Amino acid sequence: MRTPALPADSWLQRPAHLAWLADEGMRLLAFAKASRVEAGFAALDACGRIPVNPCAELIHTTRMTHCFALAHIQGIPGYADLVDHGVAVLQDALRDAEFGGWFVDATRRSGKSAYLHAFVALAASSAAVAGRPAAQSLLERAIIILEAHFWSEQEGAVRESLSRDWQQEEAYRGANSNMHATEAFLALADATGDRVWLLRALRIAERLIHGHAAANGHVVIEHFDQHWQALPDYNEANRADPFRPYGSTPGHSFEWARLLLHLEAALQDAGFAAPGWLADDARGLFARASRDAWHADGTPGLVYTLDWSSRPVVRARLHWVHAEAIAASAVLLRRTADPIYEDWYRRLWEFAASHLIDRQNGSWHHELDSGNQPASRIWPGKPDLYHAYQAVLLPRLPLAPSLATALAAV
Repeated sequence: MRTPALPADSWLQRPAHLAWLADEGMRLLAFAKASRVEAGFAALDACGRIPVNPCAELIHTTRMTHCFALAHIQGIPGYADLVDHGVAVLQDALRDAEFGGWFVDATRRSGKSAYLHAFVALAASSAAVAGRPAAQSLLERAIIILEAHFWSEQEGAVRESLSRDWQQEEAYRGANSNMHATEAFLALADATGDRVWLLRALRIAERLIHGHAAANGHVVIEHFDQHWQALPDYNEANRADPFRPYGSTPGHSFEWARLLLHLEAALQDAGFAAPGWLADDARGLFARASRDAWHADGTPGLVYTLDWSSRPVVRARLHWVHAEAIAASAVLLRRTADPIYEDWYRRLWEFAASHLIDRQNGSWHHELDSGNQPASRIWPGKPDLYHAYQAVLLPRLPLAPSLATALAAV
């Protein structure tokens, strides 16, 4: 596949814009450094402070380790020790030495989820590409757990969650965990050279996107029972859940659109025939999500969730949704050179600069209300570097290989 040449006036070609992205990345990294605690990395408040009695959670520790590894790979001083700290706690304080896998947080809260273990694999693969000591050992542990407990060859997808001893399984399947497994599998393919991870990622995408979402008007169905029957009313009583909200989540459509194109490019680079539906479904997902979620309630920005008639349910504007839309528009623009994605890319960055980027206290506001004012109903504080940081990196990189490997090759 030869990607078309971008027009000379594309922001992706403009040195000043690329420099702005790099500067914003440095600003995000500097803010996130304060998250280090003894047992990993903890959530920061809106001003970048560690709360009293912080608890290092697996989600923050893995995402921070991944991002700090990306910084180190780029040759930015001051992040190697943070990567090593993350790897060390993932090898010790957060690891379940008795049953294998990783605890939810440093209080040793148990329950093993594919979502969190995918981030362990992502962090380990990025740290390994960064050449950090002990990262390879962590990567090998993560692969063993994924293959032994989460990957289902029969289903062509990952199982959702299990008890600490792996004996009880949740009777649920989720698109979110499988989406992040797809991301992790792309990284694992690059870090290990084992192409089986690409084929597994393709099977996930074929089930969730080409099977369910494409048949649903390119709206991602998030919740399923154990037999992959859709659960459209799931969490109707808890509509604003940060991980399993009711209805459709347009931010995941953007994220999936990007991952489909990364997968397409990775398959082709590995010598596989990439099915044409990967690019077609990526376009369909972006078109539907941008049409339904932008300005959905009469105010600029992308709403968090929609019902099955495409009406807004949770009207909050979350930073990660916009970060993923930015990244998806950049990837689609690079893949197609279609000016519609240039328009979206510029529109989304203008929105982020006007409403999400916090020049006073640092990082990005993680949540805005329906009037685009800072809020904290769903995401208090600023605990997440991952989405915004990847949004400033991906526009500068090719479609494949995955982030850490691509940065190492620059």
